[in-house]
Amino acid sequence: MNDGARIATGEVLVFLHADTQLERAHLAAIERAMSEPAIAGGAFYRQFDERHPHLLPLERVARFLTRHGGTLFGDQTVFVRHEIFRGLGGFAEIPLMEDVEFSRRLRAAGRVVILDPPIRTSPRHHLEHGAWRTTIRNGAFLLLFKLGVSAETLHRIYYARRNQTSAPPQLEPAPAVQPKQ
Repeated sequence: MNDGARIATGEVLVFLHADTQLERAHLAAIERAMSEPAIAGGAFYRQFDERHPHLLPLERVARFLTRHGGTLFGDQTVFVRHEIFRGLGGFAEIPLMEDVEFSRRLRAAGRVVILDPPIRTSPRHHLEHGAWRTTIRNGAFLLLFKLGVSAETLHRIYYARRNQTSAPPQLEPAPAVQPKQ
């Protein structure tokens, strides 16, 4: 993300997860919000796929927490003025929780807005592992990080658990390419 920000030329940087749907209405909301010079950046409220009603309580909880100074997570499509991002030193070079760490610094740097329409994020992970189990696990990781457990340790734990449940496919080595004579 920092590499992309270094070469970006716009006044506002937008960080979007691959499983999040950014639409024209979201871009218009960012443009309106950032037309106010006092705003440093922000994010969107989240919306899970409406076909899964058991995720709806999670949206309400997340909306409440975000509105009351909670963490801005990467899947909320964080946006920030380019100059403020540079002044904050970008995202911390840590393997996990970089959005959490950046969110704290962004909120301290100036006014942050949380926008509608909500951003749609894939519910896949919640559905595969259970909505409440995923939420509790994520909350535990967030609490551990805030209590001082390193991002490296959390990354190791997070991905060790995931690798136990789904082993990555074994890849065959690519054949050696011989130079043309």
